[in-house]
Amino acid sequence: MYMITGFEKIVEERIQHAQRQGFFNHLPGKGLPLPDERTGLNNELRMAYKILKNADCLPPELELKKEIQSTEDLLSTMTDTKEKFKTIKKLNFLIMKLNLSRNLSADMDVPQHYYEQLVSRIEKE
Repeated sequence: MYMITGFEKIVEERIQHAQRQGFFNHLPGKGLPLPDERTGLNNELRMAYKILKNADCLPPELELKKEIQSTEDLLSTMTDTKEKFKTIKKLNFLIMKLNLSRNLSADMDVPQHYYEQLVSRIEKE
């Protein structure tokens, strides 16, 4: 469940106040559909993405990012050291899988979890 922070509540109240005052009534594009983010794609690929979106399916990279996020959330609530270690191994595997699935340079890789802490601990031994 998502909880609204104090800052988000203030922002939301200010937006609603501005709406009541009519500040958004004369914006360009009001009443028009939002621009399609898939404008550069051919029709077949655009249709395939639309079908996937309507079926509530995410691309593999986003599914992996979602799984990484949920594993990080789980890790933050754990207290048992053995379970934490297993979860860190799983998290690092997921991050490695994400990094390998992209065709980017190593500079753009997502860093593995606790890498610096583990290296410093090993160096001390």
